[in-house]
Amino acid sequence: MSGTLRMRVFLIVLLIGVAAYMLRDTVSYYTMDDTEKQALIESGGMDELRRNIIHQGLDLQGGMHVVLEVDLEELINTRVEGSDKEIEDLIASSLKLAREEEMDFFSVFGNKVAASNIRLARYFPVYEKGPNADVLDALEADAKDAVDRAEEIIRNRVDQFGVSEPTIQRQGDWRVIVELAGISNQAQARELIQATALLEFVLIQEDPQLLNEMIRNLDKAWATDMGDSSAAESFDSAQDDASEEIPVGEETPAEDTQSLADILSGEEGDSLSITGSGDINRPFSSLINVGSNTIWVPEENVRSIKYKLEKPEIAAAIPADSRVAWGVSSRDITGDGRQHRALYLMKETAELTGDVVTDARESLGGFSGAEFVVHVSMNDEGSREWTRITAGNVGKRIAIVMDGKVHMAGVIRGRIPDGRTQIEGLNDLQEAKKLAVVLRAGALPAPMVIEEERTIGASLGADSVTSSTRAMLIGFALVIVFMVVYYRGAGLVADMALFLNLMFTLSVLSVLNATLTLPGIAGLILTVGMAVDANVLIFERIREELRNAKTVKKSIDDGFNRALTTIVDANLTTILAAGVLWQFGSGTIKGFATTLFWGILTSMITAIFITRTVFMVMTERKTMTKMSI
Repeated sequence: MSGTLRMRVFLIVLLIGVAAYMLRDTVSYYTMDDTEKQALIESGGMDELRRNIIHQGLDLQGGMHVVLEVDLEELINTRVEGSDKEIEDLIASSLKLAREEEMDFFSVFGNKVAASNIRLARYFPVYEKGPNADVLDALEADAKDAVDRAEEIIRNRVDQFGVSEPTIQRQGDWRVIVELAGISNQAQARELIQATALLEFVLIQEDPQLLNEMIRNLDKAWATDMGDSSAAESFDSAQDDASEEIPVGEETPAEDTQSLADILSGEEGDSLSITGSGDINRPFSSLINVGSNTIWVPEENVRSIKYKLEKPEIAAAIPADSRVAWGVSSRDITGDGRQHRALYLMKETAELTGDVVTDARESLGGFSGAEFVVHVSMNDEGSREWTRITAGNVGKRIAIVMDGKVHMAGVIRGRIPDGRTQIEGLNDLQEAKKLAVVLRAGALPAPMVIEEERTIGASLGADSVTSSTRAMLIGFALVIVFMVVYYRGAGLVADMALFLNLMFTLSVLSVLNATLTLPGIAGLILTVGMAVDANVLIFERIREELRNAKTVKKSIDDGFNRALTTIVDANLTTILAAGVLWQFGSGTIKGFATTLFWGILTSMITAIFITRTVFMVMTERKTMTKMSI
């Protein structure tokens, strides 16, 4: 075997090995029973496993599809002052026409306002005096802001649904699409989606001894829950040794620990004191790091700790006047690339709620004048309370919590007398915008109403999986049989290439952590047809060369060379079409485009490279006088 051929064979074996490795998690996950999955969740390995698998979409496993739309009528009515019949009729007729004609409400409303000569500043003093165009722009901005807030609130709540791969996307200017695959309690999900956001300002518990005590109690409760009384007893005895106390750092490593202008400065510390995993005598503390009165949990351990903390007997270890809350995002706090999520021990009762926040806007500012900051304003009641809170807790940390998740925690640096607060230490404009949206979400100017709701039951989802899988297998089997019957030995080579094509495509989807839907399966079936088409072109060229009395080796070489241009042209146009569908399509269209794109790309590898290598191996050592084709 020549060096070139040996290299080609090595590359093929390597590709197959890599593809099999990429698919191992997907195969493992879907061959597990419920007991094995539950055990993996408790051990903390489920997140890592699900990170590299192909997920089932809403149409395959059932679930809930909801389209939310901002209630424009409610938004406008909350802004109108001194309402009369004229403005009420104008708003009502504009809404009716916009719905019936599927037109933009603000365009319709603006035209009607212009035709009626109404001065909008009279009815909308909240936007201050100005021309009608400025008031209309302010109203439209308020509506778009309401959608931004609703989208952020929904993203913040998805963990409560128990859905691992939710789809949340914008549709036009006024709608948000939410897809929750595999959800079992639609009523609860609907209630959570539409509920008003709860924004709170909560003080962090600063007593290191309190945090140490909670961690020890969680270790003991966790060990007891594992049913290992000896571990719990050995843990108790370990606590008698003073050297076993869990040290808590002096500084503040900052997951979302930023600065509230006169208030905060984003300091980071590196005093981490607990590492490791799986210590039976410390089942909780061996999974965490601790620094500056904050527990830092490696991302791979988050799911198992969440699961345990939901158990009443373990949650009882949390001090009575306190609660714990997770940070919204993870970060590398150790510098080794390992992501950690913050778990805060906070006071049970919030110092202030978000209904006192009147505005929050991102901008450039700060002491240097070139930092990204968020300016927060409060009403009179909020300003009075904020003055009291900041004056009495200088040097302590306060967290901004929405729906039970900490978006930021920082140190109070001084008394703030007027409620006008500046949040500093933000990394970029996007982070500043997101925090401003969170702060404004505490009091939505307009509710989001469910415009459309579709529920796919679990049985329908199972039927979809069964029927679509059956269709793909039948189509695949028919193609295999046809190739063997019509092209004989060469057909077997083509069938092997088809199998590898599917394997490579699925392995790429698993690496992309893709969600497979019915349109995606359709893309796979179309890929099989396109891959066969390439083999048919090659085999017919080889047959033509054999009829011209050429040798088998020469016929194979000429057949591949002459078919190559046609195959590349046909497949490249399909790849370009799939790319356009992916770029400009949405939802299920993207699913179809993704599988088609990667399927066609891998089919070119299998049809042009792998099948040719097989034929080269067949003709390498001996002269073939006949070919089974």
